Amino acid sequence: ELEAELDSPQLAESEDICVDDLKILKEEELVEMALKEAFKEDEHVENASEGLENGSNSGYHTRSRKEHAVENASTSIEPSNGCPSTDLDGAATDRKNGSKKQKRRRMNDRHVEDAYIKKVDELAKIKQKQDEDKATAKLHALNAISKISEGSIPSSDKIERMKSLRFTSSSGKAKSADVKEHIPVLYPETILCVEVYHNIRKWSKVQEFLVLGRQTLTEIKDKICCLTDQVMQKAGRYDPSGYFLIEDIFFNDLRDPCAVDYSEPIFDWLRNSPDDAMKKWESIITGELQQKQRSVLGSVTPSRLPHFKAADMHKTRFCDFRFQLGARYLYCHQGDCKHTIVIRDMRSIHPDDVQNRAAYPIMIFQLKPRVQKCSVCKITRASKVTLDDKWARENPCYFCDYCYSLLHSKDESPLYGEFSVFDYLHE
Repeated sequence: ELEAELDSPQLAESEDICVDDLKILKEEELVEMALKEAFKEDEHVENASEGLENGSNSGYHTRSRKEHAVENASTSIEPSNGCPSTDLDGAATDRKNGSKKQKRRRMNDRHVEDAYIKKVDELAKIKQKQDEDKATAKLHALNAISKISEGSIPSSDKIERMKSLRFTSSSGKAKSADVKEHIPVLYPETILCVEVYHNIRKWSKVQEFLVLGRQTLTEIKDKICCLTDQVMQKAGRYDPSGYFLIEDIFFNDLRDPCAVDYSEPIFDWLRNSPDDAMKKWESIITGELQQKQRSVLGSVTPSRLPHFKAADMHKTRFCDFRFQLGARYLYCHQGDCKHTIVIRDMRSIHPDDVQNRAAYPIMIFQLKPRVQKCSVCKITRASKVTLDDKWARENPCYFCDYCYSLLHSKDESPLYGEFSVFDYLHE
């Protein structure tokens, strides 16, 4: 099969294509070449014209000297009619010579313009020829690839591969190999696009999921990845509690027996301090504008405090409550680590989506982690971070294990301990 493909007429024709003929020249390079060649010819024309002008000027000066001598002689001899001669003849001669110079310059300019146009036309033809050669080379490459693929890939496999390429979408980013079980999706079904933002950099989106409308809130909570969870796990103080605040409902995660209802102290504060709660709510809704209006006008139309409620997160599905697309909701975990949640989009599921319910929620976006390198070697990833270290160049300072041991220990015993050291977890 390889010999047959190598002896094919298409590959034989490819030998006629020369690599030098396919050299690509940019338009700027073509214009520059045209200008250089035109300027060269312009210089030749100018040199020739200068030579002609110098020759004509020398002849003119010689001729003027002779005429001057003749005029002097004529002025010494009085004409027969008795009238003295004038300089009108000399002025006419000067105008005639000036008109000749202007005509000569016009002819030179016209010649230069013709040379410009001629060179630009030639380079435009070169550009057109290059484009034709490039198109021929592309067609040749595509024909060769298609022939090789037709000879090596079965038609059914090729059709399936083309289908997978044609219907690639954001939902196709799910790794079906990681999902061992298959649960069919029940129709009709909706797909929600849920965005999760950073707990400190509120404007930075860290994750994005595709969630089914019949899935519970705990299923997406278990998929949200936050560095605070890793820190608390490493410190042995992990808290499985948390809640989503969507509209006026607190959805609490109480699956673990050790979980705490985060919404309970909030409800106690609402009952015990209604005035403070009302002021806080007005500042959240209207900010400082309504407070300034109250100080100037004396009174404004009071807003009503919502009737907040609580529900279990693991018993609530996305299709069981009301929400607004694009609105900013709250996700709180590990005590006071708060993230903004946005339900950005909602649509019906279609056959091109992943049809396995066990694959959802599907993560379609993950912020690339920022990894700190060692501040000493600048090569290895940091594994420790120090605070108030007197021998470190920065505060805080990042170290890999090797550089940290070289600077802070000798024979496995610490050199000094007047600083704080922590394990560095990548963001």
